[in-house]
Amino acid sequence: MEIDTSTWMLIFFVISLVASIWKIWAFLPNKALADDDKTEESQKELLRVMLKVIKEHQGKLDEKELFLQITEDESFDSKLFWRFNLNRLKQLLNAYYIENPQSTTIEEIYENLKA
Repeated sequence: MEIDTSTWMLIFFVISLVASIWKIWAFLPNKALADDDKTEESQKELLRVMLKVIKEHQGKLDEKELFLQITEDESFDSKLFWRFNLNRLKQLLNAYYIENPQSTTIEEIYENLKA
């Protein structure tokens, strides 16, 4: 039984395809990193800290002051949220405003927390 050239090419193509797929799969992340601050749990923790700071200061903060107060809060994990910056805070506030359309400012967030 003699194997045709096109059959050999097909065999080597399939072997190369399997090897390539395995190499890609081997380098994909399989578990969450220890400092991954984009998980749902870390987002909830960051939101909890933000709401706590707003409540402590009775909503009398602008975004920059809120950012500074969050980073100085004792429950803020600076190792986990090492990438936290003012832009990330704005994204967090916008996500909160979308979920709670009755709030459009930090003071309104405080009023809703108080109620």
